[in-house]
Amino acid sequence: MSSPAVVLVTGSSRGLGRGVAEILAATGYSIAIHYAANRTAAEETAEACRQLAPNPAQSFAVVGGNIGVAADRQSLFDQTLAAFGRLDALVNNAGIAPRVRADITEATEDVFDEVIAVNLKGPYFLSQLAVRYWLANPDASRLATGYKLIFVTSLSANTASINRGEYCISKAGLAMANQLWATRLAADGIQVMELRPGIMATDMTSGVKEKYDKLLAEGIVPQKRWGAPSDVGHAVESILAGHFPFSTGDVINLDGGFHLRRL
Repeated sequence: MSSPAVVLVTGSSRGLGRGVAEILAATGYSIAIHYAANRTAAEETAEACRQLAPNPAQSFAVVGGNIGVAADRQSLFDQTLAAFGRLDALVNNAGIAPRVRADITEATEDVFDEVIAVNLKGPYFLSQLAVRYWLANPDASRLATGYKLIFVTSLSANTASINRGEYCISKAGLAMANQLWATRLAADGIQVMELRPGIMATDMTSGVKEKYDKLLAEGIVPQKRWGAPSDVGHAVESILAGHFPFSTGDVINLDGGFHLRRL
């Protein structure tokens, strides 16, 4: 790519988002690397991407903001356009776990509101900013098959965990956001897809590693391994490359077969 497409990956300072950023960097994209609070981690991701980039025309900019706050969303979108002059794809990856895990009979509204703001309201309205830009600039995408909107959800979109109900609800809502935006944008040639990771090795799951090591060994995931950030990165790259030309609004499970019904 002599003039690389630009991808904004939210929550890409670490975890799944960093895995996505690194795979995209290695395959030729320029990336807006988003962080909420840890700029140092985002700078480390940017440097890792520079080391992986095969095209000297690629560039990597760090953009900050809490996507759960409207002014921050607008700011990080503006930062992206200021750094690159364009946006070709948005990967809505950023998300948080509840600060306190509690049974749904004891969960509090403040934790619920925080999780919903970041995990659901944030990506929903950040997508609106991107879509408005794309609709105002039709046929200008540097991606061969047009602009792309991707939602990274979770197996929690349809798997109940009663000690983190707010997280499950946020991901279930994001799964519907995928369907809504896909329906709205199909005729405009903007593809929308949902990636649904399973049990992934990230900071978010580091505190329950022993629990899930045991469950994985017992076969809760047919492939009997943790998912890796690169698993999500490869899926994003495949979508951006146009490998699903007659699909939109679809769910791609990245869970080692967890979703399969088994006896």
